[in-house]
Amino acid sequence: MQAVSPTFSCDLKPMIQTNLTAKIARYSHVNRNRVSVRCSYKSESFSFPNGVGSSRADWQSSCAILASKVASAENSSSITAAVNGHSNDSVNLSLVPSNTQNGKPGLIQPLTNTDLSPAPSHGSTLRVAYQGVPGAYSEAAAGKAYPKSEAIPCDQFDVAFQAVELWIADRAVLPVENSLGGSIHRNYDLLLRHRLHIVGEVQIPVHHCLLALPGVRPDCVRRVISHPQALAQTEGSLNKLTPKAAIEAFHDTAAAAEYIASNNLRDTAAVASARAAELYGLQILADGIQDDAGNVTRFLMLARDPIIPRTDRPFKTSIVFAAQEREGTSVLFKVLSAFAFRNISLTKIESRPHQNCPVRVVGDGGVGTAKQFEYTFYVDFEASMAEARAQNALSEVQEYTSFLRVLGSYPMDMSPWSTLPSEDA
Repeated sequence: MQAVSPTFSCDLKPMIQTNLTAKIARYSHVNRNRVSVRCSYKSESFSFPNGVGSSRADWQSSCAILASKVASAENSSSITAAVNGHSNDSVNLSLVPSNTQNGKPGLIQPLTNTDLSPAPSHGSTLRVAYQGVPGAYSEAAAGKAYPKSEAIPCDQFDVAFQAVELWIADRAVLPVENSLGGSIHRNYDLLLRHRLHIVGEVQIPVHHCLLALPGVRPDCVRRVISHPQALAQTEGSLNKLTPKAAIEAFHDTAAAAEYIASNNLRDTAAVASARAAELYGLQILADGIQDDAGNVTRFLMLARDPIIPRTDRPFKTSIVFAAQEREGTSVLFKVLSAFAFRNISLTKIESRPHQNCPVRVVGDGGVGTAKQFEYTFYVDFEASMAEARAQNALSEVQEYTSFLRVLGSYPMDMSPWSTLPSEDA
C-alpha cells in the first residue's frame, strides 16, 4: 500500500469523519490497572490512491497502530497504514504489537512515524501522547496533567503532535522549558508548524537518581549515560560518585535505563527517575543527585480544540508573532509597551528564526547593504483572553506585526511542588 504523505493540518479532521469502525493495537502497561486499552473509531468511506479502503467493509477490524519495531524506510516521516491484509514489504501486520522479553510481555514501545493511522474516536479513557519511553519525566507530567488517562509514548516530539492531529491520541503533554536548561526550541518550532492549541500547563520537579544493575557498586561504574541536560544537571554529584567514569549523552533518560537493562551492562550507570529503576529492574545507587534542588520542567498540554477562556481563576495566554518589515527592530519595544500600559505581566519572551524569511537585506545601493536576521517571537503573559485588557493589548500588537497567532489561553499551574520524588516520577 502506498505511503500517505506526512503533511498534516486541521483540514484532516473533516476528511476523516466518524462512521468507520476499526481496532487500534492494545498497549500493555506495567500498571495492572491499565493492562490493555481498546479504542474504536468510525469514519465515512475513505479512499487511497490504489483504491484500498473504498468502503466501510474494507476497513472492518483491520486498521492498526503498528509496533514501534516495524522497519521503516529511511524517510522516517512517511506514514504506513495496514488495511485488510494489504501491506508493503517493510511492515508486519500484527494487530497486537508483539514485544516480549525472556518470554514475558514487555513494556509499551513508543509510537513512530510509521505507526500513524487514520483517525479514531475514543471511548471514555483519555489517551495522552508524550515523548519518550515509560519511566520518562514526560510520562510523569502526562500522569499529573491527566491522572486517569492512558499514556502513549512517542519516539519523537513531532510524532506526539501528529498523534493528536490524527486522533490517535486526545492530548499531548510536551516540555517547553526547564528552570536550569532553558527553552526546548524544537517544541517551540513545532507549535508554529502544527495547529494544536495549548489547553493547560503542568510543572514537574526533576528528581534524578543514579541507576545500575543489581549488585553493581558505584566504584565499578566506568560509564554514565543519560540525556545531555540530565548529565549537566548532575555534573557535580557525578564527579563525586563516579570520578573515573566516562560521561556519554543518550537521547532520553528512561531510554538510557532501558538500554542498560536490556543489554546487561554491568559497567554502566544511568541518570534517570526512580520510576525508571522500578520499571527496568535497576537499583538506585544514589538518590536525588541533581546539583540544584530548584530543578523544574514546564510542560504544555495540547489538544485539537481550544478551551473557553475564563476569569474565575488565574489564566496564562501564549502568542507568537513576527514583526512587520517597516517596523524593524522597534516592534519589540512597541509590543512590550502594549502590555505594560495595561499592567499585564509577561512571564516569557522567546525568539526563534523566521522560517520563511530568516534574513532581510537592508540599506541602499549608494551606501551598501546589510543583512539582518528575522525572528518570530513567542510571548507568555498572565491574563485571560476573556479579559478586555488582553483583547485590547493584542489588538494593538496586531498593528505592528505581519502575523499574530494565539497559541492558547489556559489555566496556570498553581499547584505546589516538592523536590522529593513522587510515586509516578
